[in-house]
Amino acid sequence: MSVIGHLRRVVRRHEHLADATIALAVFAATAVTTFAGHPAPAMSNRTVALIAAVLGCGVLAGRRLHPLVALGVSAVAAELFLAQTGGSRGALILLAPSIALYTVADLVERRRGLFVAGAALGALALAHVVVHNPGMFGPQNLAFTALGGLAIAAGDSARNRRAYLAEVEQRAERAELEREQDARGRIAEERLRIARDLHDSVGHHLAVIGVQSDVAGLAVHADPAAAREALAHVKSASRKALGELRDTVSLLRQPGEDIAPTTTPAPGLDGLDELLVSMRAAGLDIDLRTDGAAQPLAPAADLTAYRVIQESLTNAYKHSRRRQARLTLAYHRDGLLITVDDLGGTSTASGATVDGRTLGNASLPSGQHGIVGMRERVLALGGTITTRPRPDGAFQVAAALPYQTLDLTPEPHQ
Repeated sequence: MSVIGHLRRVVRRHEHLADATIALAVFAATAVTTFAGHPAPAMSNRTVALIAAVLGCGVLAGRRLHPLVALGVSAVAAELFLAQTGGSRGALILLAPSIALYTVADLVERRRGLFVAGAALGALALAHVVVHNPGMFGPQNLAFTALGGLAIAAGDSARNRRAYLAEVEQRAERAELEREQDARGRIAEERLRIARDLHDSVGHHLAVIGVQSDVAGLAVHADPAAAREALAHVKSASRKALGELRDTVSLLRQPGEDIAPTTTPAPGLDGLDELLVSMRAAGLDIDLRTDGAAQPLAPAADLTAYRVIQESLTNAYKHSRRRQARLTLAYHRDGLLITVDDLGGTSTASGATVDGRTLGNASLPSGQHGIVGMRERVLALGGTITTRPRPDGAFQVAAALPYQTLDLTPEPHQ
């Protein structure tokens, strides 16, 4: 760090000590130039001059606390000192009111400070003319007026620079805070996305594994063939769950690690047939109905449609008494309406979620996470979702998705 920079730091840390040093330096310079090597004025005049110099310079030690008081005292004291010493020899005393003018322009409210400093400078120049009669445009008066004007300009400049630096610091702090908030928001969104994907993909296969394990346990003695078939479903579902879990974990690895993330396409309605085959093989009777000509969906809507169907059928598989479901895909002019009815009826038929705004109570057959996940996916794309028990005992999930979503960016794969 340079010497000037070091001095600035010291002054900022010890402002009042620096002001006292300046006051002492102005007093010493004034006393030396006035009394050293010159005939001494009368004793009474010298005493008054010294008292005026002490007051005019000493008040600078508290100029930051009371800038207006410092200006008034230093100005009156300077004129008194000049009157007692004959004028020209003690001209350095004018540094005291000049420093006070700088302080007023720097620290007092800008409009008020500039007005007071300008008025004080004009009054001092006029008083100097009246007392010492050098002429309004005499060299001494012009020099003092120029010095005072420079002091006011320097003080105003210091104020502007300080305000500019403060604004820059505030903007930097706001930008840093916004970056932190944005980073936290992105992390929260990513955690939510990973939680949804794990629930939708791995959770689906684990539900199949759980139900088929119960089937195998019940049929292992009574019907070995059924037990072997159930275990085959368990093996297939566990392999798929492990694969999807491996893909998700790979995405969470940091760049540069040994294992690179795999790149598998995100599922969509083009994988619906495979999903239905898997669910039917696991024991869910699914009636598929299509109304209207199929229309292409944006990638994000395509993935959301698949996840809604997967979650709804998984819920029907887990909670339906007779394991019967009906899937209806209705392609309308403005979007796709997906309706999944659990025709087997659930043991808990109370509670509902309407338009994705309320989740109902714990009786919803899918549990909270599945309903929340579907709701978030659908609403994020500008669609609507309704989950409710029907009067005939069936549980229905109805989701409407627009063809062109609010966000057409494909969601990352699992």
